[in-house]
Amino acid sequence: MLPAWLGSASGMAGILGLGFLFGLRHATDADHIAAVGAMVSERRGWRAAVATGTLWGAGHTLSIVVAGLFILGLRLTIPGPVARVLEFAVALMIIGLGGAALARALRARTDVHSHEHVHDGVVHRHLHFHDGDDAHAPSPAADGGHREHRIGRPGIKPFVVGVVHGLAGSAALTLLVLARIASIPLGLAYLALFGMGSIGGMAIMSLAISLPFAATAARPGLHRGLRVATGLLSLACGLLYAWAQIVEGSASRPL
Repeated sequence: MLPAWLGSASGMAGILGLGFLFGLRHATDADHIAAVGAMVSERRGWRAAVATGTLWGAGHTLSIVVAGLFILGLRLTIPGPVARVLEFAVALMIIGLGGAALARALRARTDVHSHEHVHDGVVHRHLHFHDGDDAHAPSPAADGGHREHRIGRPGIKPFVVGVVHGLAGSAALTLLVLARIASIPLGLAYLALFGMGSIGGMAIMSLAISLPFAATAARPGLHRGLRVATGLLSLACGLLYAWAQIVEGSASRPL
């Protein structure tokens, strides 16, 4: 049963307000920033960055609300091993996002690219370097042209990433909802406001992440360095996150 103070209108307003604030803070989790940061590094302009964060928040909210329906309506719990598998999936996703962002940043360099060579009738590729004064201009039809234009639009990827993040976070949500909220309408209202806070928080964080990229847009070398650093950080975060799940899983197994 709910404590008596939660039965009042002010008590419910307090719970719902906390849901929104927790959603804002939730957007700043390291794994969330690593995933969204990798995607924002590939965008052009603050509008695309904000759209990326908003789509992530929308996907995150959808999966959280769906999980909440099952948790509140059926009083389900998520076993620890299942939760770790979901968290490990998030780690792999962050590794993929960081690796992709790093690869695109390196491909954007005009002084580093690949050439086809033929040796003894066998065609293969070599990574090719130029000095700064001898670099090729990117071809309009190459990756540096149309591909850079295409990745300027967020697409559905941030939404899908948000959905996966929401599923992985549903284990902690189980403990919170089952321990504190017995009313299904109140629980769903809490989840909705939590989701709104996540959407707003990640939109703000995406805007903040995009500012250094916008500030260095006129300096290609520095801009590229930021993209490379962001990809490396996201990749490292994903690897550390995956290792943490492996260690946690090993520690929880009976000897």
